[in-house]
Amino acid sequence: MDVIETPDLSHLKDSDYENVYEPAEDSFLMLDALESEIQFIKDKKPAICLEIGSGSGIISTGLARALGSQLAYFCTDINPFAAKVTKKTSLKNGVSLELLNCNLADPLVDQMKNQVDILIFNPPYVPTEEAEVSSKSLISQSWAGGHRGRTVMDQLFPIIPKIMSFNGTFYLLIVKENDQDDIFRVMKSHGWAGSIVKERRAGPEFLKVLKFVRF
Repeated sequence: MDVIETPDLSHLKDSDYENVYEPAEDSFLMLDALESEIQFIKDKKPAICLEIGSGSGIISTGLARALGSQLAYFCTDINPFAAKVTKKTSLKNGVSLELLNCNLADPLVDQMKNQVDILIFNPPYVPTEEAEVSSKSLISQSWAGGHRGRTVMDQLFPIIPKIMSFNGTFYLLIVKENDQDDIFRVMKSHGWAGSIVKERRAGPEFLKVLKFVRF
């Protein structure tokens, strides 16, 4: 059975988590979801994997260890501290990740037109006031999602058809308040069919990992 081992994060200190999102139930649910999809992913024979908002680097590092070095792994994060921490995590666990400090996938839209095979996004999903989305607090930016928790992820949806390969798969983590049915509707309007991979209650949050493929 293919397993995604939880990466070693012993190199990270409390001071790192002052500015970078510390892995929590949502992070581990995404790892579990990807683990359940490993054979599906391997069968697709992907060449390029992209994670948007890599944070600590736990997800891409875990996936890279499971899939091997034959793939190219790219990670983006708008938080410069997160980009540095992701790099540290990859080195600690012996994998190679390319890091970009940027908003979403902005610099890659033209460079990677229809080339990304696996896209992973654990977005800022917590419903908040819109002002919190652009807060000067880097840690707040990692979870503040604005109206319905959708402000940031809604910016990404129109980009998906531009950067994803025609055989690509997009994994998205959401909570109930994000309105799953509406996300399915929006993605369908872009030509993508959605399904639920994993779901779990974590305290007051009901978390889900959604999977999208072209139809």
